[in-house]
Amino acid sequence: MNRKTALITAAGALGGLGAFLALRKTDEADLAGKVVLITGGSRGLGLQLAREFASQGCAVAICARDERELERARLDIARPGVRTGIFQCDVTDREAVEKMIRDVTAEFGRIDILVNNAGVIQVGPIEAMNAQDFEETMNVIFWGTVYPTLAVLPQMRQRREGRIVNITSIGGKVSIPHLVPYSCAKFAAVAFSEGLRAEMAARGIHVTTVVPGLMRTGSHVNAEFKGRQAQEYAWFSLGAATPLISMSAERAARSIVKATRRGDAEAILSVPAQVLAKLHGALPEVTMPVLEWVSRVVLPSSEAGASGKIKGFEAEREVNSWIHRGITSMGRWAARELNEVTS
Repeated sequence: MNRKTALITAAGALGGLGAFLALRKTDEADLAGKVVLITGGSRGLGLQLAREFASQGCAVAICARDERELERARLDIARPGVRTGIFQCDVTDREAVEKMIRDVTAEFGRIDILVNNAGVIQVGPIEAMNAQDFEETMNVIFWGTVYPTLAVLPQMRQRREGRIVNITSIGGKVSIPHLVPYSCAKFAAVAFSEGLRAEMAARGIHVTTVVPGLMRTGSHVNAEFKGRQAQEYAWFSLGAATPLISMSAERAARSIVKATRRGDAEAILSVPAQVLAKLHGALPEVTMPVLEWVSRVVLPSSEAGASGKIKGFEAEREVNSWIHRGITSMGRWAARELNEVTS
């Protein structure tokens, strides 16, 4: 290829890229006045998403199980000119979810955007897990995504318009040791989200699969820990709070809202998550030995663990290390700011 041909080819490529970017920009939706429903919206990432959608001029409805958390969240996101509503609902109860969707629709007139965010996290070796742990996690993360989606789809199909945002995880791309029930449920949520997008695209409904990496949302204080509970909490909280490898809730929420406006198929949040997802997808024979090594050498032993499970804020009392407290200070701040703890 001579120089002239190369320049023409490069110019054509740049022109095509510019046209694509321009078209993509014009496809961005104006969210002002849209009605957003966020499950698990009373704390953590869900609360930060409620704040971000409210700042875009959306009417915001949130649902969660805890009435007191919901009321605190309502006061947090309420602002002049922004309609807000709280709805107590257990997303694992199909009939309760269907009623909640009807109630939100009755109060706001419609639901333009559904954000399936509700979740639970159980941390510990698989030897410490039982069938109930898998069932509980699947009920919240998978069925807690399916039930609201199926309940809201009829009105979106009728309007031939709507957006569904499913908050999954890097654990839905790569199964992480000591997070197996969580990863199983997130894999299922990713499959549901991707298949749903393919089927709904022709009906004017945009489905976005969000794949966060580690985030500083403070959720580690309400995660459940089994096995060597204090040690499990120590490694998990470090990952969830260290700035170098975790993303702030504010940045994550902005990225998710931006992906929602554009109707992106997928949004993988954070560079480490993007690298891990792509590497594992292309070369699992490389990543699997690394995960095996992490399980054997880095993570706590599965032997002689405590029976039962405890919450993160309980496990934190057993971690007597000023170094750990210093490194995780941003995580504790996030927990207070995002309604994960009240003191």
